[in-house]
Amino acid sequence: MLNERIKNIYAKLEQQNLAGFIVSSPANISYLTKFISRDSYLLASKKGNIYFTDSRYIEEVKPALKGIATLSKSNGSVFKLIADACLSLGLRRVGFEERLLPFAEYKNIVQGVNKKVALVPTHSLIEGLRQIKDSEELEKIKKALAITGKAFKFMENFISPGKREIEVVGELERFIRYQGATGSSFNIIVASGPNSSFPHHLPSQRKIKNNEPVLLDMGVDYLGYKSDLTRVFFLGKIKVQIQRIYDIVLEAQNKALKKIKPNEFVAEIDKVSRQYIAKRGFGKFFGHNLGHGVGLEVHESPHISGKESNL
Repeated sequence: MLNERIKNIYAKLEQQNLAGFIVSSPANISYLTKFISRDSYLLASKKGNIYFTDSRYIEEVKPALKGIATLSKSNGSVFKLIADACLSLGLRRVGFEERLLPFAEYKNIVQGVNKKVALVPTHSLIEGLRQIKDSEELEKIKKALAITGKAFKFMENFISPGKREIEVVGELERFIRYQGATGSSFNIIVASGPNSSFPHHLPSQRKIKNNEPVLLDMGVDYLGYKSDLTRVFFLGKIKVQIQRIYDIVLEAQNKALKKIKPNEFVAEIDKVSRQYIAKRGFGKFFGHNLGHGVGLEVHESPHISGKESNL
């Protein structure tokens, strides 16, 4: 029996006048099939859904695809199989993910359909559906967040002067896996002292010193769903200037949280936080979005920024 996600994508295809859709994003395939996809492609169509993968994954994916899609095992060119499937199903207009299908792969499929199928670029057909999480997805995200919270709590007693940044990363990786996580949702960032001014610092052999901040940016992958949290720890005394900046950021966050409600524009949520920081003299240092969604990917819609028009 087809799940609601597959039915929803059929409705999207009908709106776009598409007979089928080639899905190449692992996150999007995972969303539609409810199975963690690796090294695979999915052709979605009312005439039949086909899941393409190789011998490494055939046995493990077979039970998950029951009633959703048929399996096509690739021993050579998977793109020829995709092209042949489009032709055999009689699909005339087939969409593809323009941001996510490499040009070389696109060319191989075009060559295979030999002008008998029109390949149509699409943007965010599935990502739009993924913005609204169902109860099953929310539970997995909450579990990922709970493990992340435990990890930060554990770090309160682990981080100390003399520990190396890379050592803290290793301990975090060990801890979250012991708590049931599949792994980290991205490369964990541990940045101490002057390194804490680099948002995406690569953890080094630098030893943590007393009386300095230590930034931890990490997330947990729990059954495919991600968390993403950043916290700053302080060892010893907190400098007056750092305390002042901390208080400004905290208040800006609180103002944004109070602004969040149904039918509120995303840009307005970003604005109330950004304006407060600017009035306190630090506007030029706020060079990123206020926030973003999480789910099967660490960064996904909605993006909380001044560039977005609505929720």
